[in-house]
Amino acid sequence: MRCCRRYTIKMSGLHGKQVLVTRPRHQSETLCRLITEASGVAISLPTLAIVPVDDVASVKAQLLHLERYHWIFFMSANAVTMHMNYLDNGRMPTLKSVRFAAIGAATAKAMKSFGLPVDLMPEEGFSSQALLALAPLQATNITNQTCLIVRGEGGHEELANTLLARGAQVEYLNVYKRVLPEVDCTQLMQLLQHNCLHAITITSAEALRNLLTLLCSDYHQKLFRIPMIVVSERIKQIAKELGCEHIIIAVSPSDTAIFQAVKKVINGGIAWQK
Repeated sequence: MRCCRRYTIKMSGLHGKQVLVTRPRHQSETLCRLITEASGVAISLPTLAIVPVDDVASVKAQLLHLERYHWIFFMSANAVTMHMNYLDNGRMPTLKSVRFAAIGAATAKAMKSFGLPVDLMPEEGFSSQALLALAPLQATNITNQTCLIVRGEGGHEELANTLLARGAQVEYLNVYKRVLPEVDCTQLMQLLQHNCLHAITITSAEALRNLLTLLCSDYHQKLFRIPMIVVSERIKQIAKELGCEHIIIAVSPSDTAIFQAVKKVINGGIAWQK
């Protein structure tokens, strides 16, 4: 039994392979730890930074009237965290008539960590489509309901457009914005130059575009040949259009799912299509 256990760990490890993690700095710790614990080398290069919006006063003013909404939708874990930062003492007032929805499991986990209820969440999937497929959001139930979508600036419009088409009233509350951080790409360029980077993790299209902006264009073709783990079909299509050659979609945007996809890539468990 002991020998068998050692064999499993060896075969499922990362064998010193180097993996680029592009999550924002405050969200990269868990994935980097999983990679390191599996005998891999995590290269943290945050290509996005999450910061407050410019007009904080408007956000705080809108937060004074949350009781007038029937539904409050949180579109990401960052939306939850940044939203709570604007509240007095970081606490949500009691809102007995408001129902709360999460776009996916990671968002729901963030809500629960702040004591927020999760009244609606897709059991499978982590997208607007999955949320919109649920019975409470069909036209027969959502018509004339007032909805607030809490998100970052420049988020997708699908949820709002569909809710409006189904007869709901929709407002946005933008609580954060994504900016290009100042990072040093010297280590990444060295890894690419010596063919020592073995996988890249990307959790948003903007993170990928920023990576290309930060990295000297002389290295783009080398980067495109590195296996890439993304978290949605949409990001995969954008990566292909940009020139990336080997792309796999993790089963969810969770750190565990991304890590499992990394292991498949490193251990040769992917049959890449040409």
